[in-house]
Amino acid sequence: MAVVEIERHGQIFVVRLNRPERLNALGFEIRSLLADAWSEFRESSDLEVGVFTGTGRAFCAGEDMKESLENSAPGGRRPDREDPLMSGKLEKPVIAAVNGYAMGGGFMLVERTDLRVAVHEAIFEMSEAKRWLLGGYNHGHIASVPHPVATEMALAFRFPAQRLYEVGWINRVVSSEELLPTAFEMADHILTLPPASRVNTVHMMREMRPTVAPELQQLAGALNDHGAKSDLMESRRAFAEKRAPKWKGWDDPNDRYKTPTLASLKQA
Repeated sequence: MAVVEIERHGQIFVVRLNRPERLNALGFEIRSLLADAWSEFRESSDLEVGVFTGTGRAFCAGEDMKESLENSAPGGRRPDREDPLMSGKLEKPVIAAVNGYAMGGGFMLVERTDLRVAVHEAIFEMSEAKRWLLGGYNHGHIASVPHPVATEMALAFRFPAQRLYEVGWINRVVSSEELLPTAFEMADHILTLPPASRVNTVHMMREMRPTVAPELQQLAGALNDHGAKSDLMESRRAFAEKRAPKWKGWDDPNDRYKTPTLASLKQA
């Protein structure tokens, strides 16, 4: 069976992650097939609304750690073909129907959607702080959540679906039986709108999302390099071996006290 399944329901296009034995982890094959699926959706003149869901206990557990270790490549290998959902070039609305865990890269897949429905049991985590040298500083900012909640998100705390509903990151929380029917209800409503209104409104709402200022992106790049690179693979080995990681922290212990700042970058 394909690790990414697609279905057409009139003008609604369903993309389903189907690798339940690995919690729909994002390996090279699944990333490639997602790029193909969302490209097909984008290029179709018949399909207007996407529904994105998963099979099993997870929507998507994020990076395939086993594959990353095999390839000695933290973050995993990416396909040459652009995924229009992730690049922001998909002009059509997409509704996430989150059936379970959405962690790391899985969280980011949900983040790229326009509307979100989740089951009560769904758990969300932005895992960057566990896998890289800088936590997911931008995700709460993009979502316009309060600073303490954005900080909690950046530090890889886990959020139940109800909590993210309360802070406005999720539109609906429903039972598993109601998940896809609710997503289809939302899609059907969108399809009642004039086509130009639908397309223009989605475009405008995306343009209004907050972005991180260029100088802060530069600082983030410097901070993401500030520390022992060996910790990147150690985090993945520890996860795969189901043990506590043994961090090095910094190659030079004095680097701990030389954190890059906006001022230091301007002087460089």
